[in-house]
Amino acid sequence: MNAHLIDLRSDTVTRPSAEMLAAMTSAPVGDDVYGEDPTVNALEEHVAGLLGHEAGLFTVTGSLANMLGVRALVPRGGEVLCEASAHIVRAELGSHAAFAGVTTRTWSAPAGQIDLEQIRTLIAPDLGPYFVITSAVSVENTHNFGGGSIQHSFDALADELDASGLPLHLDGARLWNAAVATGRTVASYGVRAAAASVCLSKGLGAPVGSVLVGSTELIREARVWRKRLGAGWRQAGVLAAAGLYAVEHNVERLAEDHANAQAIATVLADAAPGSVKPDQVETNIVVVDLAGTGHTVPEVVAGARDAGVLVGGVGATQLRIVTHLDASAADCRTAAEVLARIIAG
Repeated sequence: MNAHLIDLRSDTVTRPSAEMLAAMTSAPVGDDVYGEDPTVNALEEHVAGLLGHEAGLFTVTGSLANMLGVRALVPRGGEVLCEASAHIVRAELGSHAAFAGVTTRTWSAPAGQIDLEQIRTLIAPDLGPYFVITSAVSVENTHNFGGGSIQHSFDALADELDASGLPLHLDGARLWNAAVATGRTVASYGVRAAAASVCLSKGLGAPVGSVLVGSTELIREARVWRKRLGAGWRQAGVLAAAGLYAVEHNVERLAEDHANAQAIATVLADAAPGSVKPDQVETNIVVVDLAGTGHTVPEVVAGARDAGVLVGGVGATQLRIVTHLDASAADCRTAAEVLARIIAG
C-alpha cells in the first residue's frame, strides 16, 4: 500500500487548512438556536447576499438544505419534478417522501441536463382530485452524477417557470463550480430560484455545512423545520467560520480543480478511447465508462487503491474521479497514470 493515498473519491474529503482552523478557533460564538451566534449570522447573511436572496440558513448538510428547501415549496402530497439521476431523488434516501410527503416525477437526459420538452410534458397543473399537482421543479447545477455538468438551459427553464408561476428549486451544492467555469456570478443563478442551496464542504473545503437561501419568510419557516428535525445547533460559529473562510478564499481556485480534471480525462481518453470525452468534462468531476475496457468497477477501484489512489464507482460500469483542493496537480497526474495503466492493461 502506498503511504500517501491520493483520495479522489469526492471533493468532500478535504480537511481544513491551518488558516481555516485559525479562523475557526478565533470565531466569536453564541447560541444559534436563540439566533445569537454572530458568526453563523454573518455567514447566513453573506451567502444570501451572494446568491441575491433576503435570508439564509446554515445547515449541517446539503441534503438537509435540500429537504428544507423542497418542503418549503411543495405541500404534502404535491410533487417536485427533477432529472432521474438528480441528487434529491437518487442520493437523499427517499427523505423528501419520508419526511415531507413529497412525491417526485422525473425526466432523463444525458449528463443530467434540463430537457425543456420533457419538462413541459411532465408539468401537471390542477387537473382535479385524481392527479397529483406539480408544485416545483428542481435542478441540480452542477449535476453530480451527470459528471459535474453545467446546466446550460437554466435560464430558459427559469423563464418558463416564471411565466407559469411554478417555483424553481436549485440544488447548487457545486454552484460555485458552475459559476467559475462559466464566468457567471452565483447570484445570476440564485436569483432565478425560489429556494437554493449551496455547499461549503465540497469544492470550497470547509469541514461541514451548506446554506439554504430564500425569502425572509421561507427561511423563517425552514428554521422552524430545522429545529423540528432536531437539527438546531448551539455555538455553531466555529463551523460557520470555516464556511466564511471558504467562501472568501477558495472560490476562484476551483479553476485549478477543473484544469486537473481535464488533465485526468485527457490521459484516460488516450489510454481507453471512448471511455471518457474530455470536451464534456466541464468542472471537477470525471466519469469514466469502463464498459469497453474489459475491466469492472470493483477491479479498477481495488487496483487503484493498491497503487495509492482512491476513486469510486457510481454505476454498473461507471468510475467517478473528483478533483479538489487537497489533490495537487502532481497528485492528479500520478492518479491519472495509475488509472491509465490499469484500464489499458
